[in-house]
Amino acid sequence: MQQTRPRRVGVPTPQPEATQTDEIFRVESSLAELAGEPTIRVGLATDARSVTISSAGTLLQTADSNAAPTPLGVARVRIEPRKYPTPTLPDERDATLADTKSARDADANAAARNDASTRRQTERANSPANSNTERGRNPNARRETGAGSIRLASRASAGARGAVVYASGTTPLLEVRAPLTFAAGDELQTPLKFNEKAYRGRLEVFANTRGTLTVVNVVGLEDYVRGVVPNELSPGGFPAVEALKAQAIAARTYAVSHRGQFAADGYDLLPTTRSQVYGGRQTEHPLTDRAVAETRGRVATYRGEIIDALYTSTCGGRTEHAENIFGGAQVPYLRGRECGWEGAQALTPHVVRTSREPPAFREGEHLSSARDLALLRTHGFRLGVAPRVTDEWLAAPLAVDEARALLDGIAALSRRPIPLVSNEVVRPPAFSSALAEAADGESRGNVLLNSADIEYILAFRDADEIPARHRADVALLMREGHLSLYADATLRPRQPLTRARALGTVAHLVEARGLFRLQKASARPSASGALVVRTLEGKGADRTLNLSEDAYLFRAFGDNLHQMREVALVGGEPVVFHTDARGAVDYLEVRPAPNGAASDRFSQYTNWTVALTPAEVAGRLARWTEGIGSIVNLRVAARGSSRRALDLEVTGTNGVAHVRGGRIRSALGLREQLFVIQRREDETGKLTGFVLTGRGWGHGVGMCQVGAYGLARAGWTYDKILQAYYTGITLTKLY
Repeated sequence: MQQTRPRRVGVPTPQPEATQTDEIFRVESSLAELAGEPTIRVGLATDARSVTISSAGTLLQTADSNAAPTPLGVARVRIEPRKYPTPTLPDERDATLADTKSARDADANAAARNDASTRRQTERANSPANSNTERGRNPNARRETGAGSIRLASRASAGARGAVVYASGTTPLLEVRAPLTFAAGDELQTPLKFNEKAYRGRLEVFANTRGTLTVVNVVGLEDYVRGVVPNELSPGGFPAVEALKAQAIAARTYAVSHRGQFAADGYDLLPTTRSQVYGGRQTEHPLTDRAVAETRGRVATYRGEIIDALYTSTCGGRTEHAENIFGGAQVPYLRGRECGWEGAQALTPHVVRTSREPPAFREGEHLSSARDLALLRTHGFRLGVAPRVTDEWLAAPLAVDEARALLDGIAALSRRPIPLVSNEVVRPPAFSSALAEAADGESRGNVLLNSADIEYILAFRDADEIPARHRADVALLMREGHLSLYADATLRPRQPLTRARALGTVAHLVEARGLFRLQKASARPSASGALVVRTLEGKGADRTLNLSEDAYLFRAFGDNLHQMREVALVGGEPVVFHTDARGAVDYLEVRPAPNGAASDRFSQYTNWTVALTPAEVAGRLARWTEGIGSIVNLRVAARGSSRRALDLEVTGTNGVAHVRGGRIRSALGLREQLFVIQRREDETGKLTGFVLTGRGWGHGVGMCQVGAYGLARAGWTYDKILQAYYTGITLTKLY
């Protein structure tokens, strides 16, 4: 996946705003010169000292890229660079006879090894007309490149450079000074390989000015894109074909707009993040092949010009204006955008709903009672309640029949006999002993606590009102956290329990014992009200579940769970649920997904944290902060439209320095520059370091790759995805 593109963005001439058109694809007349599939030259290696070219079948070779290749007679060759002596010019009459003879011998040998086509190629390669330095500065310039664009090493002041081809051993098979072009006899069945990696098209090898070898894959644009898409957006990790189509168009557009970027060195693009990650034939995948085929020839244009289709791995929820990262003038189609839908609209497709009315609470002390009641009722506790639970109902005293229903329920879950109870069971002491018998069949407190333990635990104001026969049971329930005191540190043993306190005590004990039949899972994005989960025990398998019409729905806000009418499941939320006898979910509680709801939430780099000491900061920023002394503080002085840091103020003991624009990320060695800074100090107030908490990975400009996947999962088509990230573009079919 593409992470960094250090060059600056090509800036088109400002034009009036375009009028919108309903036509998605149209051929711009100004692009007519690009009709037909272009060829891309990829610099696979730029400084190799030895190269192996092979094919399982017939290996073909030619020294003229315009001529048909001929069989080489071997299936594998090794190529090494060779430097030849500088020939003496004919008018240098002051040379010794021996030197003249050596020069003539060298010239004769060179002539024997190079035919007329080789000399013409060398002459074209060294012609001033092929210097192309202007196009190297403008990445949006387009140009047909071929062998004539290769800058060979031959110079009047230096020895000629070439290559030696070996089949085996040390005896040369060929010695040439021109580029060598290799092809496979049957490309579909026996692909061509460079250093054991398979590539489509042809491979060109030539000596460069550094005395090493450059290897270029000459390949059609569509085959090039086939080798890019699976490396930029993994079909295994992000298997959404509409996202892969968007990636294919972005990669194709980028390739066309940057053809000739490295023409002076003999190729168009590099196979790394400096251009686009290209892995050749061996990295192709059926799903990405489909995405490329179904978007064949389509590129993104703005006002009739092919755009510089920058893209970034994970944008952190928003992309940034190009000029804020790369400098220069505004680029009208590279504007900061939300990663997908804006606001609540992003959640609408993922909402699940229930017909059950949430409680009408005003008192915070009753907040947990809604969950307690929901869990008990879905687990068979026969509790008669009004359609909508209120504060008044929960604050009312517990009735004897309600106490019996609670005890019957816990006895059933614990597989114990139902205890016999009196009317005193509604008060805390008797309720505690009955609860112990229903859950355990005996008093665990009498077994586990001695008299000192009991008195130690029951150290509150009205503890002496607890009868002796119940004191051990009350003490154990309190020690285990099932029974609690009122705010004034009293238990009020002589008063009946409120419904809320009785429900809380029973629910807490049952949950602590693991008697609730709850399942834990991670939610997948819901669609059309369906609940899709990936259970922790399911080994990665997704399950689609029916949600009961009147299910209990809870969502966490902070540490508290609130009962809701609807809940959005965007994917990644930890969920706990219960299913009824029919297999439908009748209870669901949801905690927010740690990566939020932005479309790029599926990336592992959505959130990150880096801790740096002052010395580490000083070391990383030394180039930009020379002379300011020891680091005292870091502060973001300016932010962009996406809230990315655009001006990092670095304060030292001797002064202040600033790091600005896209270099902030590389200077600090961060994944992104969408971050906040927190100082760390010791107990004396001395600075000990900085914690940088951020989002995303990459430069943050253009299409967000993981965001494209998120939008595809939400039902967006590739054209809408591209138009969401590239402002005002048109999708144009070149061929």
